[in-house]
Amino acid sequence: QVQLVESGGGLVQAGGSLRLSCTAPGGAFSLLTMAWFRQGPGKERELLAAIDPSGRNSHYAESVKGRFTISRDNSKNTVFLQMYSLKSEDTAVYVCAAKRSGEVGYDYWGQGTQVTVSS
Repeated sequence: QVQLVESGGGLVQAGGSLRLSCTAPGGAFSLLTMAWFRQGPGKERELLAAIDPSGRNSHYAESVKGRFTISRDNSKNTVFLQMYSLKSEDTAVYVCAAKRSGEVGYDYWGQGTQVTVSS
């Protein structure tokens, strides 16, 4: 079982930045593909970004490409989501997820952290 704990959410003004962190205690972190999702009010859950176990490969949703950056520090069992140029439509609960190599879907989910962007 993999536990994921997010932090770093909060209230920020439009145009501002925020960095989210997700920590996964335990020894399996470096084997996991990590991702950030979000779910805004009345919206479906959206995959924002994912990063492979090595940290060398990542991909992004078009809605955040160029504004958000996913990264990881395997020595600290932590994945980050750096968010710039935040917009009101970025307001959502942001959730960290993980999956083992070869798995199609994400098996492990955090509780989520609220990000609110005021205009």
